[in-house]
Amino acid sequence: MLTRRHIRVKVMQCIYALTQSKDDSLEKQEKFLKVSIENMYTLYLLMLSLLIEIQQFTEKQVKLSSKKYLATSADAFPDKEKFANNRLLVQLAKNTRLNAELEKRKLKNWYLNEEYVKLIYKEIIESDAYTKYMSIPSSSYEDDKEFVSTIFKEIVAPNEKIYDYFEDDKLTWVDDIPIVNTFILKQLKKVKEKHNNSYFLPRLLKDEEDMNFAQNLLTKTLLNNREWEKEIEGKTPNWDKDRIADIDSILLKMAICELLNFPSIPEKVTINEFLEIAKEYSTPKSSIFINGILDKLVKEYKTQGKLKKAGRGLL
Repeated sequence: MLTRRHIRVKVMQCIYALTQSKDDSLEKQEKFLKVSIENMYTLYLLMLSLLIEIQQFTEKQVKLSSKKYLATSADAFPDKEKFANNRLLVQLAKNTRLNAELEKRKLKNWYLNEEYVKLIYKEIIESDAYTKYMSIPSSSYEDDKEFVSTIFKEIVAPNEKIYDYFEDDKLTWVDDIPIVNTFILKQLKKVKEKHNNSYFLPRLLKDEEDMNFAQNLLTKTLLNNREWEKEIEGKTPNWDKDRIADIDSILLKMAICELLNFPSIPEKVTINEFLEIAKEYSTPKSSIFINGILDKLVKEYKTQGKLKKAGRGLL
């Protein structure tokens, strides 16, 4: 679920939090990193549970409408229960492993805050996608899947109220929301009717090596902070270090640390990864600035024999 780029972003966030708080406790930052990564999985589960709550709320609305004497807008559709019986939503709602995980973690956020479920439900039934979906008498699993993917992409994922709710809950989720939503959308598009329950419970990290990478990158960057600062100062003679944006400084230190301490990662991969992160998280010109410094350093390290790379895809 988490790529190495996401992991690098998490490390960057930890170092930034440290510089802002002036807290030099390495142990505290290591704990913060681990919790921040684990919380991302909680966010993922909450987004899935929101879809489950929407399905269950829809079922309730169908039952209530059946007891009313006055006609409702749903009566105009061939099958009033089609949305409630959407195969993919039911598949999620009946996923015993997913529900057990939600129960285990006591994730009852939407049950306790039903106004968000009602808000999303209202937007869905007022959408063109809903009208189009409900107007067709019957549908296949693929049709149901396409509809859920559409409402997730157009209504659930970009909803500002949901975004504000997560931002108030955990600040680190602000950067996690797009990553989690993109991953869920890919899952919704690829899911099969016969997929087992574990499909919606993917690994957060590919393996233990990824967590080791995160912790080592954080530790080695922080412990050698002064050394990395000297490397940057030597390549920016016309710049006062206070004029370098905090994020740029952090990304440069992380990149230098990775170049010199992670022999299995090709230098091109390191440079490209940090340039992409700079484009997303720093100033418009940051990637050009960072690229110029790293390019000089790589040439220097190669001349000095400091850049020792070995592994797959490397000469």
